[in-house]
Amino acid sequence: MRFHRAFVKAFLSCLALLALFARAAPDGGGALAGFAGDFSARVEAIEALGIEGGGDARRVLDALEAGKLGIWKDQVYILEDDGIFDAASGEKTLVDPIAIEIITVNNRIRRALGGARAALALTSGNPAERLAAANTLNESPSPALLPLFERALATENDEAVRAVLVRAAARIKLADADPLVRRQAARDLGAASDAAVRNLLADLLAKSGEGGWAEADAGVREAAAASLRAIDRRIALSQAAGTMFTGLSLGSILLLAALGLAVTYGVMGIINMAHGELLMVGAYATFVVQGVFRTYFPEWVDLYIVAAIPAAFLAAALTGAAMERLVLRHLYGRPLESLLATWGLSLVLIQAARVTFGPQNLELANPGWMSGGVELAAGVVLPFNRIVIVFFAAFVLLLIWLTMQKTRLGMFVRAVTQNRAMAGCVGVPTARVDTLAFAIGAGVAGLGGAALSQIANVGPAMGQGYIVDAFMVVVLGGVGQLAGAVWAALGLGIVSKFLEGWAGAVIAKILVLLFIIAFIQKRPQGIFALKGRFADD
Repeated sequence: MRFHRAFVKAFLSCLALLALFARAAPDGGGALAGFAGDFSARVEAIEALGIEGGGDARRVLDALEAGKLGIWKDQVYILEDDGIFDAASGEKTLVDPIAIEIITVNNRIRRALGGARAALALTSGNPAERLAAANTLNESPSPALLPLFERALATENDEAVRAVLVRAAARIKLADADPLVRRQAARDLGAASDAAVRNLLADLLAKSGEGGWAEADAGVREAAAASLRAIDRRIALSQAAGTMFTGLSLGSILLLAALGLAVTYGVMGIINMAHGELLMVGAYATFVVQGVFRTYFPEWVDLYIVAAIPAAFLAAALTGAAMERLVLRHLYGRPLESLLATWGLSLVLIQAARVTFGPQNLELANPGWMSGGVELAAGVVLPFNRIVIVFFAAFVLLLIWLTMQKTRLGMFVRAVTQNRAMAGCVGVPTARVDTLAFAIGAGVAGLGGAALSQIANVGPAMGQGYIVDAFMVVVLGGVGQLAGAVWAALGLGIVSKFLEGWAGAVIAKILVLLFIIAFIQKRPQGIFALKGRFADD
């Protein structure tokens, strides 16, 4: 009986000690011992804290990142402004701070900290935070993270987060000893789209040095091959979509450059070699507006591009009206002289920009809402600034169409384009129409410069690279035809980008030019012929 009582007392004492230890040791307490070891042990301790979680894990990681985590006699301490605390128990201590060795944070520890914070974020209530954390951990998953992924998958309801976690766990399971586990992991990786996973699967299908396979199991190799084909198809489609969008973006810029040229060339028949410099005027106007917002309205700087649009239009339109009034009006019916005169005007505008703003290129900052992009797959990103430019070009096209089809000025412009002499006979003020049409065309070019400033540097010679392409769009689409300009601009932009990926930028330019020459030989009027009694004159 005495033995039985003594045994019960000893057992209860052990339970009390265990309960006391459990209260004293917070979550992650076992991982803290690694901080007293070597560098590799500290990295493992950081990873373990992220996996184990707990309230004190964040506190320890914050202290480490802030340079407030130290070691003394194999114990881990946190140095706060109000004292020194034991990291394991959380209790305040009287340890001399001079004796504590602060843990140095280098790049490897910073990477481990990022992974640990991502691991802790997997329990966040925000799906966006969990997705970002899963993507971070998926970049370099380690076997130690597998229990964390499995715990997260057991409770995760968001399909996007689950997909990333499944792929991350599958990358780890490819090294499992069980062929069935590796086979399922290879199948799960078929939903990925990044090159790292593709290379991982390709390694399984490689031959080993002894004439065998890197992956001994035939079923795993078959699953890996099927997943590899699925990834290749997805990557090819994503890259094609990215190239298509890039071509569409280039076509939008060409459209903005060519719309104004189509109007002026169609109305007056003048080959305006200074049209590219009108893009430059619009770009510099955008730069000036940005400077004004930064100086006087810094809190509204993200909206500077909205104010820059009318400023770019007016600056280029006034420049174009001055060119037409002072020079071009006296050269109607003399194409060679007008060509040389506009070329001289382009040199004047370039030199004026150099004197005013300097010869160096200027870089405009995108507004915050135009930064970043949408990721499709396989690293293909559609930048927001180019997406905005595509919609902006469509909006400008709509305004030009409404102006030409639904207004009195548009009716006059179409009349002068079809038959200038007859339009003048019935009372159309052809001289005033010439000025207004040239101003509108120049203003649209200025809008193109404002858009171009968001994806390229602004410089005195920036318009030189677009004048030839703009003329090709006008000639290919048909003189004075908005629909032809749209089809020609978008077609040239998309075809050029696909050819650049296949043959390089220089060869692509040559091939496009040869195609246009051959097309014009067969159809001189362009894609859309000019309508009217005197269209063939």
